Amino acid sequence: MSVTLQRTKTTSAIISAWGLFSALGLLMLGNGLLGTLLGLRAEFEGFATSSTGVIMASYFAGFLFGSQVAPRILERVGHVRVFAALASLASASPLVHSVFVTPVVWSLMRLVFGFCMAGLYVVAESWLNQAADNNTRGRLLSVYMLVMMGGYAASQGFLGVAEPSEFRLFVLASLFVSLAVVPISLSQGNAPSFHAPETLGFSTAWKVAPLGIVGGVGSGLASGALVGLGPVYASRIGFSTGQIATLMAAALIGSVVLQWPIGHMSDRVPRRRALLIITTIAAAAAVVGAQTSNPSFLFLLPVMLLFGSFSYPLYSVALSHINDAISPNQAVAASSLFVFVTGLGAIAGPLLAAAAIDFMGPRGFFVVLAVTHGAVGLFALLRISTKRATVSTSDQKPWRPFPARASAVVARLGKTRRNGGRVSR
Repeated sequence: MSVTLQRTKTTSAIISAWGLFSALGLLMLGNGLLGTLLGLRAEFEGFATSSTGVIMASYFAGFLFGSQVAPRILERVGHVRVFAALASLASASPLVHSVFVTPVVWSLMRLVFGFCMAGLYVVAESWLNQAADNNTRGRLLSVYMLVMMGGYAASQGFLGVAEPSEFRLFVLASLFVSLAVVPISLSQGNAPSFHAPETLGFSTAWKVAPLGIVGGVGSGLASGALVGLGPVYASRIGFSTGQIATLMAAALIGSVVLQWPIGHMSDRVPRRRALLIITTIAAAAAVVGAQTSNPSFLFLLPVMLLFGSFSYPLYSVALSHINDAISPNQAVAASSLFVFVTGLGAIAGPLLAAAAIDFMGPRGFFVVLAVTHGAVGLFALLRISTKRATVSTSDQKPWRPFPARASAVVARLGKTRRNGGRVSR
């Protein structure tokens, strides 16, 4: 197929999937805005740091539960009804937050919201898989990555619309989630057939790629701490709402900018070494951030940019390391397991960060991030130093960009497909 024809097919596929990308972008706007808003509002209300940690961890617990249960529900009920039901329930959650301002209610609502978001991602991703073919799935996956991470970063800009102490930002978050139903409803095409992903045994994955599992747990722990307690940390050291939004967006923008260079670098060097490089740089950035209890905004901005640039890509590189060691037909099952272990780490992240802030003050936030990435780096160094065989760079499967806030269903976009005797990736 000529390059021109392939580009034409890709453009056509992206245009035909406008409804899916629009819906995902709106979901990320609502999700990102609500997550940061709750951290700021919890500080305004005087919630204990441990309570805020539980509230933020509840989202990841709900997401983890939803990622396991939602595919089974989808098989029985169908795409349109599941999406409409979960979007309605998710859009109600921010409104309940604004009415009942207590840690218990907020924790329950975060649990519900996380469950709903997992199901909504499953629906949208399965539709996106239907729109892809062997020639377009790689580029559609890249666009999906940009929409997910870009939408989350853009959501931080809406924090300046109103004061976190008011109810209007909760309404805005609810509005974004509700509007996601519109482009899905107007999209052309029938709902795709769906089969829940198979699972890969933990013992099997650990036997062939233990560093990938450790990297997944570390990625979840770091991202959970960053997203959950980052606004609390910045508020504790006296930053304004606008400055907090900029810092959170910087970490996400950095991940988008360097995701592809880091991914392609990991294709050209042994994957273990790539994991060691990126997690070491992320740990170093966190160590710099932990050096002072009262950093200036201009000091912290490049620290957050550098940390996000190397912390978030850990997810994709660690998953690629697992995929290198398994057969292509196990890729989706491996992604399902990876979502699970990353989710466990994400639940622990806010809890550990909250405990560290209580024990050490604000700098405890960066200490948790530094220790997390340092531990992954030490394990990577240990694996490199062993004499066990590793996959050569020529045999490594191509890296694919996977956002941490996705379900295992999106792994089908990056799965190797055979077409007429050729392998398409």
